[in-house]
Order: sequence, then C-alpha cells, then structure tokens
Amino acid sequence: MDARTLTDLDRKHLWHPYAQASPAVAAHPVVRADGVRLTLADGRELVDGMSSWWAAIHGYNHPRLNAAAREQLGDMAHVMFGGLTHEPAVRLGRRLSEMTGLEKVFLADSGSVAVEVAIKAAIQCTGRSRLLTVKGGYHGDTFGAMSVCDPVNGMHHLFSGVLPQHVFADRPPGGFGFHPGAPDGHGSGAGGSGEHGVDEAYLGHLGELVARHAGELAAIIVEPVVQGAGGMRFYHPAYLRRLRELADEYGILLIADEIATGFGRTGEMFGCDHAGIRPDIMCLGKALTGGYLTMAATLCTPEVAERVGVLMHGPTFMGNPLAAAVADASLTLLEERPWRDEVKRIEAGLVEGLAGAAGAPGVRDVRVLGAIGVVETVRPVDPSKVQDIVMEHGVWLRPFGHLVYTMPPYMTEPDDLARITTAMTAVAATLPA
Repeated sequence: MDARTLTDLDRKHLWHPYAQASPAVAAHPVVRADGVRLTLADGRELVDGMSSWWAAIHGYNHPRLNAAAREQLGDMAHVMFGGLTHEPAVRLGRRLSEMTGLEKVFLADSGSVAVEVAIKAAIQCTGRSRLLTVKGGYHGDTFGAMSVCDPVNGMHHLFSGVLPQHVFADRPPGGFGFHPGAPDGHGSGAGGSGEHGVDEAYLGHLGELVARHAGELAAIIVEPVVQGAGGMRFYHPAYLRRLRELADEYGILLIADEIATGFGRTGEMFGCDHAGIRPDIMCLGKALTGGYLTMAATLCTPEVAERVGVLMHGPTFMGNPLAAAVADASLTLLEERPWRDEVKRIEAGLVEGLAGAAGAPGVRDVRVLGAIGVVETVRPVDPSKVQDIVMEHGVWLRPFGHLVYTMPPYMTEPDDLARITTAMTAVAATLPA
C-alpha cells in the first residue's frame, strides 16, 4: 500500500491508544525500523527517541534477536502453559530469578496484567484488600492497575467512581537526577550518595499513613525512583528505602513496578537498586523482550508464593515460547553489552543537550536520570504541533500532557542523541509562558 492508502484505511478501521476512534490527526505509517531509525511510508527517516514506549532498548532489527525468533519459530510459536512447559520459559525464569533474587516467576502478557497478578497475589497472600501507593503514579490500564494510578490527575479519573478505593500518600518530593540549567547543574545525582535533599517531613508522612492503615493494607505498590506515565518525575531512593522499612515493620508486602525502570533505564539494572532494597513482588515488562513481542513477568519470594497457594490467574498466551526465547536472548545481549557505559553516555548527552531548554519561558523544569530526559512545560502541549516540530528535525517523540521527553535506545550514538535534544530544545523555544 502507498502512504495515502495506509493512512486512509488506518483512519477507517483502527483505534489507536489514548485517541478517539476517528482522530483529527492521522497516524504516520512506518514501513521499516533499523537500529534507531524509523522509515516512514513517504520515505522520511526519523531517529526514534521513544524506544517504542521504552521497550526497544537494543534498537530495531537486531540480528541476535532476529535469529532467536527464527530459531524458536522452527520448533513452536506457542503452546499452552497449563500442564505443559518448555525450555524457553524455563531458561527465562531461571535468568530473571538470578537477576532479581526473586525465585518465583509468573510470565504474563503485558505490563498491566503483571500488575493485576501482583495485586491478586498480595490480596491472596495477606487476606487484606487495600493497597497504599503515592499520587502521581501510573501502573497500567486494566481495572486493578487503574485503581492504583493517580486518582485525580491521572489518565483514568473517568473511572474513579467504579474503581476500588485505595490509600494514596502525597507525591514524593522531586530532586533526584540531574537538572540542566540549575545553579549546580543537578539534584542529588543519578548515583546520588548520602541523604542530600531528603524531606524528613515526607518520611514522617509515609510513616504516619502506613501506621494508620496497616491493618487493612495488603501491599504498598510504587514505581521505584521514577514515576513514568504519571508525570516522568524522579524521587530520592531514601523514600523507597523508608517504604521497605515500613512494609517490614507492619507485615505489609512491597510491590515494585519496574515495568518502565527495569533493565538499565535509570543507570542501575533495576530502580530498586538505587535504594539497595529488594521488594516482595516485582513487575517487569516493556524492555523484557527488547521490544520484539509482548511479554511481562510478576516475580515474588518463595514465602509469598507459598502463602498465596493457587494463584487465580492464567493468560491464554502465558509463557509464550516465541516471546520467552526472544526475551532470554535480549537479556543475554544486555548482560554482554556495556549498557552502564551506554546509559551514562546518554545521560551526559541529555544533560548537555537539554541545558538550553531550561531557560525557556514555557518550561517549568528540565531533568535527566540515566537514559531519560524530560522537559516539563508550564502549559499542556499540543501533541500534533510538537510532533510536527520534532519530525522537521528528523526525530520521533510522543509528548503528552505537560511533558516532552525522550527514552532512547541504549545504542543511540552522540550525533543522533544531539538531534533528539536539538528537537526538544526547538520545541521549548516555541512554548508559551
């Protein structure tokens, strides 16, 4: 199909995420993806600054991941996981357990489902039904996951009347990561040491809230260090450590939603590593398969698994062999590549490249942590206008709300990263105060 036919048929038949069924602005047809570049049907090439919603950490069309998929297709693409097992799932489960220190692995089919499984496991394990989380969070689009997203400013407020009512602490104070344009150039730093910038009053707020509701709480669930789609905010690991202490003190489970932060994105393998803690339950997804296939995982300690007993969940495509084989290959590739150096290089490039956006009248904040760069705006952005600007610079980004941000593949070279930051700075220059 030519570009016009693709666009017309897409508009007629397809419903895109977070959009009307008949959107005013057409989607852009992609015909190929290689490395960090997307080729559109009209011939334009764009540097992908989004890693396809943070998943394609190795870039696109990687020969090692392609080979893993082809090899697995020769044996089987899928087989039910009820009563059967297979080597790709076993290998992946062993690897994830070794990486996280959590022995039991439930292979789900999306990040939202991984969160649903974590919530179910916590409720079955404890016999209690409420959760504690923090405002400003995002955990997915299904009903259990929506119930622990931000209840007021999140994207699911339309459903607040039918969702379970959980306990919400205030947003964690910001200040972790680098802030280009700030007097000292950063907050506490991506590998920040000590307790610089920690708000003692907020630590007290967490303690008071957990103590008040401890008897009804099954679990505390948070995104470690980075609040993703709820606002792309970074917070100090001390708050995460305090939640671990409170969970232990009151016999409450700690769930770490590492779907966005897992596999190196923040400069550590997992967000929890910044705080030096291990959760009772962990949710993984997005980068798990390197962006090739949908797969997620919910991991827990043997103690939690034993108390849960029969976990009442079973996706049709649970443990899909094709996804498991590619995920195992992706994690092997991650362990072999110098991902820490790559993420540090991207972090330094983002700090330098986004410094010019910090002084723009329409910019509230610029912040960087690992391979995450954020320009927070004073007013909500017009996504289509922002995309027109960045595409003129040969870049693909997906802005939303008050955010223009990038989470590029780890293989992104300095010239391509500079193109991304130049495009973001160009957007900042057009924003109204």
